[in-house]
Amino acid sequence: MKSIKEIDITNKRVFIRVDFNVPMDDLQNIQNDSRIKAVLPALRYALDNNAKLIIASHLGRPKGKFIPEFSLSPVAKRLGRLLQTDIKMAPSCIGPEVKALVSSMKAGDIVLLENLRFHPEEQKNDDAFAKELASLCDVYINNAFAVSHRVNASVVAITKYAPVCAAGFLLLKETGYFKKIMAEPQRPLVAILGGAKVSDKLMALDNMSDHVDKFVVGGAMANTFLKSAGCSVGKSKVEDDLVEAAGLIIKNAVERGIKFYLPVDAVVARHLEPKAATKIVPIHEIPENWMALDIGPATSLLFTEVLYDAKTIIWNGPMGVFEIDSFSRGTIAMAHSVANSYALTIVGGGDTDVALHKEGVTDRITYISTGGGAFLTMLEGKELPAVTALAKTEK
Repeated sequence: MKSIKEIDITNKRVFIRVDFNVPMDDLQNIQNDSRIKAVLPALRYALDNNAKLIIASHLGRPKGKFIPEFSLSPVAKRLGRLLQTDIKMAPSCIGPEVKALVSSMKAGDIVLLENLRFHPEEQKNDDAFAKELASLCDVYINNAFAVSHRVNASVVAITKYAPVCAAGFLLLKETGYFKKIMAEPQRPLVAILGGAKVSDKLMALDNMSDHVDKFVVGGAMANTFLKSAGCSVGKSKVEDDLVEAAGLIIKNAVERGIKFYLPVDAVVARHLEPKAATKIVPIHEIPENWMALDIGPATSLLFTEVLYDAKTIIWNGPMGVFEIDSFSRGTIAMAHSVANSYALTIVGGGDTDVALHKEGVTDRITYISTGGGAFLTMLEGKELPAVTALAKTEK
């Protein structure tokens, strides 16, 4: 991909697609602005080159309708404070009012377009919608790694109509860093996978089998693997249609000499509720009417020991139902174990990122990806559609 540094953006209308899909509370206060801060280098570079900066993003899932609580107005205020400049908030992302606002821009001006997903055409990768977006600019820059696994108009179809296309610093950093690590990892390479579903990580497990030395599996997805190994897991969440596939993954890993680690104990409860009574039991002693909702302390200790000689660690997904305090201890313990390792560490996934920030260990992680879905797509060994679209503009 061509970098933003390789093209002339001076006095040009530069459309930068970013990911400002930040978490908000009920009062529309931004809870974590790390995704905004991650794209600041590209924005500052454009401003330093006297570009007229048009910024586009989505927020939440408004499903193609205007919903006030999904407006990017709070983001405009935060961005203005971070850049120490005024941000003009557009009423929409297309239409005559937006075109008039953009046509009146001077070098150094910044316009933030309203939520792209207020228009259903965005997620349909609609050509006409993409053409309207492209008509706003002289240069298109994709700096939104977190949505580059989506076939959306603002990251795929737009590349057919923008006069010049290139990648921003964040997109180049995310894709380049990951591919370099996968191609020439320092070994042992350990992959830690958590989350709710085996189905979400099945392809990642299959692809990573060609690269890793050790697998560590936690979260609800571990229950399916445990059942494939003959464990009774009570009422725990299990994907019964994937039990056989899970067993084959373990079998293939062992045949390749890959170590495969599963929980040895669990925090269990009868109900998934914040005030539910809990207890810690060995993995083979989960009561019939209870469910495993987090890894236990013995598992946390085991997983820490697994990481002792790791030179590269890739982590995606929590070890339990992280949103509820009673079931967050395993994920918190993993955050500290990864941070305290002497390995090169790459972490991706929303809950995983939240855990690292909550525990104040982000400064001891080599790289935290801004995209959970895009990160997982790369773990699966797939190309990102938005990256492929940018690459085609080079031909």
